[in-house]
Amino acid sequence: MRQMTALGRGIEDKSFAIIDAEVGAHDFPDAEWQVVRRVIHATADFEFRSLMRFSGDAITSGVRALRGGCPLVVDVKMIAVGLNEQRLASYGCHVHSFISDEDVIATAKANNSTRAIESMRKAHANGVLDGAIVAIGNAPTALLEVLRLVREEGARPALVIGVPVGFVSAEESKDALIASEGVPFIAARGRKGGSPIAVAIVHALLMLSAQNEGSASS
Repeated sequence: MRQMTALGRGIEDKSFAIIDAEVGAHDFPDAEWQVVRRVIHATADFEFRSLMRFSGDAITSGVRALRGGCPLVVDVKMIAVGLNEQRLASYGCHVHSFISDEDVIATAKANNSTRAIESMRKAHANGVLDGAIVAIGNAPTALLEVLRLVREEGARPALVIGVPVGFVSAEESKDALIASEGVPFIAARGRKGGSPIAVAIVHALLMLSAQNEGSASS
């Protein structure tokens, strides 16, 4: 997972040590803290300590899904570009981004919808939403649509990472995710978020998956 030079690893380790020292005592279990810490590392924003929320089964569900070769459904290609393809491929995971597909664009225009909404509908129609890790860092409408698909059409993602950034419906969509029932989630409350946050969370889960492998083999 840590595909970097010794110098690069040293810099990363020092960064994490600084974060741990500046945060001090906290109430996160170790696995959740690894996610929060990587988000802070990606943003240099310590407010995420108070913004991050986890369902009780979020880490377990995410790690299990990755190790089982789950699909990853993302709202924007920026997330796909940022993910560690080699590590995902080692588990048999594939990333799906439909937002730029011609049929998605055409349907969004015809329905006066958004490409983000239609991309999630296409993911569900293509059978890649069930058992998937859904990572949403940009489009609140995508997150709201995933919740509708769960509620009304029986979609069953393994984990929803809901961190869309923005001013229109971003905060509300994340509050709706946190209030949802039966959906494992990792979310960042409020307006802050973005694709780098989603990428950081997936990479933290990959690190946790690798640690699980080490524990299982020892």
